[in-house]
Amino acid sequence: MTNHFEERVLSVTHWTDRLFSFKTTRDRAMRFTNGQFVMVGLTIDHRPLLRAYSIASADYHDHLGFFSIKAPDGALTSRLMHLQPGDPVMVGRKATGTLVLDNLIPGGRNLYLLSTGTGIAPFAAIIHDPRAYELYDHVVLAHGCREVAELAYGQSLVEEAKRDGLVAEEARARLLYFPSVTRQPFATQGRVTDLFRTGCMASQLGLAAADARLDRVMICGSPDMVSDARTLLSAAGFDEGSHALPGRFVLEKAFVDS
Repeated sequence: MTNHFEERVLSVTHWTDRLFSFKTTRDRAMRFTNGQFVMVGLTIDHRPLLRAYSIASADYHDHLGFFSIKAPDGALTSRLMHLQPGDPVMVGRKATGTLVLDNLIPGGRNLYLLSTGTGIAPFAAIIHDPRAYELYDHVVLAHGCREVAELAYGQSLVEEAKRDGLVAEEARARLLYFPSVTRQPFATQGRVTDLFRTGCMASQLGLAAADARLDRVMICGSPDMVSDARTLLSAAGFDEGSHALPGRFVLEKAFVDS
């Protein structure tokens, strides 16, 4: 048995000249927890070339979803960006990662999902997870991008969740979407971490200021964003969770996205 499944591309969507997503078939033996990542790749020169990708689909979906940057000079992404329906893709058999609900102290008022760029991918699964709505009053999906066009994928995720029969009612009532842009005029401008720290995010959403005693946070994005978020949350009394000991915030240590 190999350490990966061979799946087939079902669809590819090019969101901008920098970003694309794709969906593949899902082997019945593939198991994962919402928020985890898996190795994804292609056979290049008769050898497997794989990289870590968050699974941007829920554990009950019959397909696998992924969201990626386009890197023309990248060994793998320069090829993935040209995928077509029907093409083969390798998907690792073992999913892992720290961005899972069980790594947070159970229950709370609001669950903040703070992301930048392709870091929104694992939260595509979290906002489809019924447990998120059972545990929290509101689920806040915050997505920071450089340009307005780069928000399109996140907007589509929110729309999909609100149409998903398993969570549609709860998502329509309690999923809050907070997009922001840093390099173009937009209704909400600024870095996700700054908007969270200053209370602007909570205020604009009609929520009380974030409180370590009541709220939980998940973080995924660029190296600088992850580092800044960890620092500000620790200073605000949020403790970091892990598989060994749940906490009030979690981030993905294995990789970060640009």
